Amino acid sequence: MTGIVGMAAVDLGATSGRVMVGRVGPGVLELEEVHRFPNGPVCAGGTLYWDILGIYREVLAGMRLAAAAGPVDAIGIDSWAVDYGLLDRTGALIGNPVSHRDPRTDGVRERVVKTVPETELYATTGLQQLPFNTLYQLVSAPDLLERAETMLLVPDLLAYWLTGVVGAEHTNASTTQLYDVRARSWAGELAARVGVPTRLLPPLREPGSTIGTLLPSVAEEAGLPGSTPVIAVGSHDTASAVVGVPFEDRTRTAYISSGTWSLVGVELDEPVLTEAAREADFTNEGGVDGTIRFLRNVSGLWVLSEACRTWSSAGASVDLSGLLAAAAEVPPLASVVDLETPEFLPPGDMEARIAAACEATGQPIPSSPAEVVRCILDSLALAYRRNVRQAAALSGRHVDVVHVVGGGARNDLLCRLTADACGVPVLAGPVEAAALGNVLVQARALGVDLPDLSAMRALVRRTHDLVRFVPSGSAADWDAAEARIHPELSGRASPMAAPHPENSVPG
Repeated sequence: MTGIVGMAAVDLGATSGRVMVGRVGPGVLELEEVHRFPNGPVCAGGTLYWDILGIYREVLAGMRLAAAAGPVDAIGIDSWAVDYGLLDRTGALIGNPVSHRDPRTDGVRERVVKTVPETELYATTGLQQLPFNTLYQLVSAPDLLERAETMLLVPDLLAYWLTGVVGAEHTNASTTQLYDVRARSWAGELAARVGVPTRLLPPLREPGSTIGTLLPSVAEEAGLPGSTPVIAVGSHDTASAVVGVPFEDRTRTAYISSGTWSLVGVELDEPVLTEAAREADFTNEGGVDGTIRFLRNVSGLWVLSEACRTWSSAGASVDLSGLLAAAAEVPPLASVVDLETPEFLPPGDMEARIAAACEATGQPIPSSPAEVVRCILDSLALAYRRNVRQAAALSGRHVDVVHVVGGGARNDLLCRLTADACGVPVLAGPVEAAALGNVLVQARALGVDLPDLSAMRALVRRTHDLVRFVPSGSAADWDAAEARIHPELSGRASPMAAPHPENSVPG
């Protein structure tokens, strides 16, 4: 195809969702946001739920606006991972999906590994042992499993309501801990051993395949033709975001998809299932075109947004840009905390948790919002450093440049600190990597000449400006900060290489 195609990209995050209109063709890659809406878990009866019907309503509203904004030749949906809805045998939803931040999975992992040891779980799934993995969520709700006929992850559930077609896309299925990462199929025997009925696991589909066309009632409400296809994209938002990372040489590059969560890793052709990778808690998730996202799920800007939310709830006026400017003037690395510890996972007063962590490690307690913000960003850059180094060492890669995409790419202070911490240049952008990856996969399915990931990424580079941050400061200062919270890592050599000129992209 030599023309330009138009698509609606539904891109759902844990704190907000949006519908974008994309236009893709030779030398053209454009996005326009037509609808944005807040998202977040709702606590009812002591349980944290997702308002999935409200999300669906907003998706339909966004599709109407997309139809009005220009031609929509297809629709694709990506979202956060692991959370799901259960359908009964009539196809009706059994209750609202529960958020992964709900404590119902507390202690479930410990029960499961008595049946299937961690080494066996990792050898099959290659997945990081997160307490909220889909497997643990399902095991925590045996009464619901008895009533359920099918499990659909969030983007697949929304696609089902749009098309009436049941299925699961590979990249998101790979995050469930019920997926065999080498066979690229459901791990049915594993599911049965832990008490998850295999009937719940729907047929798998590839990114770029057509799920179906809009149901007549949906087409009427959305103002689109009934022939409009819904195309499976990398439905895990990080899978779509990695498509949108403008790598020049992916073999020497790490990426950070920085948002509510931060996903830190490298792109590989085969999973890394070594004991060292398991002990480091690295995950092997499926990517578009059969690639592997070898990464670690790291706490992200969630901690900063929760701190701001707490201050705002207490009546303070919160100006994030002003806070970031003030934080840039705070002395660096005065106090750091390990944001990967469990206390920073649930909602709540992050300032108090930071104070407790600093007190426990004998560090100064931040005494102003600017100092709290600087502590969060220094700590996040330190976590990025730690995990980029581990990804490089475990995969046998040298890393001489780090790409930051997603919302964190517009946070100049965080990007500068990440370059300083990692000791290599950081290329920031694009911010909308997930939506770009979403529309690129759709465009290829519609016939645009984008034969592989390299062609998609070349189009991103040609059409989007990146901002380059050069490292400064002392590596010894970051080593000392790391030693305060992880003394066992003190003195460990860096596996990252000196920058290569061919990987230096001007900002």
